Amino acid sequence: MATIHCGTKAWTVDEVMKACRPDTTLKLTAEAKRAVRRAAAFVTEKLADGKAYYGINTGFGALYKVQVEADQLSQLQENLVKSHACGTGDRVPDDIVRLMLLLKVRSLSYGYSGIRPVIVERLMDFFNLDLLPVVYQQGSLGASGDLAPLAHLSLPLLGLGEVVFRGQQMPAARALKKAGLEPLSLSAKEGLALLNGTQFSLAYGTWALYHGKKWWQLATETAALSLDAFNGNLSPFDAKLHRIRPHKGQVKTARLVRQILKGSTIAKRKDKAIQDPYSFRCVPQVHGASWDALMHAESVLTTEINSVTDNPNVFVTQNQILSGGNFHAQPLALVLDYMGIALAELANISERRTYLLLSGRRDLPAFLTPHPGLQSGLMIPQYTAASIVSQNKQLATPASVDSIVSSNGQEDHVSMAANAATKLYRIVENTGTVIAIEWMAAAQALYFRKQKTSPVLEKRLRAYRKRVSPILQDRILSKDIRATRAFLEAL
Repeated sequence: MATIHCGTKAWTVDEVMKACRPDTTLKLTAEAKRAVRRAAAFVTEKLADGKAYYGINTGFGALYKVQVEADQLSQLQENLVKSHACGTGDRVPDDIVRLMLLLKVRSLSYGYSGIRPVIVERLMDFFNLDLLPVVYQQGSLGASGDLAPLAHLSLPLLGLGEVVFRGQQMPAARALKKAGLEPLSLSAKEGLALLNGTQFSLAYGTWALYHGKKWWQLATETAALSLDAFNGNLSPFDAKLHRIRPHKGQVKTARLVRQILKGSTIAKRKDKAIQDPYSFRCVPQVHGASWDALMHAESVLTTEINSVTDNPNVFVTQNQILSGGNFHAQPLALVLDYMGIALAELANISERRTYLLLSGRRDLPAFLTPHPGLQSGLMIPQYTAASIVSQNKQLATPASVDSIVSSNGQEDHVSMAANAATKLYRIVENTGTVIAIEWMAAAQALYFRKQKTSPVLEKRLRAYRKRVSPILQDRILSKDIRATRAFLEAL
């Protein structure tokens, strides 16, 4: 079992996803523990001066003018967590909750949040024991942080709420007892530090980027398979074309297709059409633009992973507590929407290639069946892909262009990053299915070709055929779609 140390070292998206595997445990570095302890002591010291510090000894949001007595500060923080646990909708998937725990620990471990080490360590206990708070998808506006989701993430610290532990959903109090843990009480600032932050939106975004990059790779490999299945031209992938319009993603896509199709006997055929439809000819431009969008998103997400996003923040050496807006998720909202559009476009162009493969063109039988008419072949999987692509277009409508005033006007511009995040999750899942349908169609089309595709793709097709046989007569194809997707996900 690997131990991952949380401290000041910068992490990449891939490192975060690796750290979230079930065989890892989290531990604070000694440096991080000292920084957290110093900041907590500083908060205690500042409270002695009797001044008002937002969210530490005052009410929250529009109630910032109300100062709270010293003997009520613990109750203030616990009230905050309870009152903000207003999530609704579907449960957040367990792998996203694990990411939320990891990212929350990471943000708090810098020592700018003014909370005690025991709070950070308990969140690590939850992660290490796979004791996962039940969090709901709806409720965050993406400003003042992901308040409702993070409140549900924090409730089990108090022995409240629900968790999933050892595969069962149960009250947090019972799970804590089973795990040998006692509920905690919160001190000044701790509830606010737990609830302020972007970890809900960031967890979804990190997951989506990691899986989106994989589906981009698989989409491009599938496009290469479809190109040969359609007897398409390789000339649009010639490096000379992309040197004179050198967008990084475009260059990368063309190079990848050339590598994948190296040695293909189909690609060397002379009976090529003068031009192919855009869904084949413009793969470098379309897939490439999506890759560039993902790379931009990765730069933003990487910054956010390595940031502090609660409020106010404690600067011990400067003797300051500063109230600001690092919880505002606008940077995330924009790139989550951007990723959604980019991945929806991968599905969009994929469905068009599937449509062409079924069209009866280029010496292929209609709907890729040996007996069109008697059999429907792959007619309806294209319907399925079209339905999913249409839904993706609706989901890709940006959430970040919206804002609704809240907290009696104190929070008068919000990012809606959380809505962008949950929509993006669905787009990623949808896109994977559309790509699987194209792969299934391309593999079926190649069954009717006498020549072979490239050695790389022939090897992959042999492995695929161990799971999904050629479709020689009509059968229940939903099983084939699921099996195809599982095959691709395992690559």
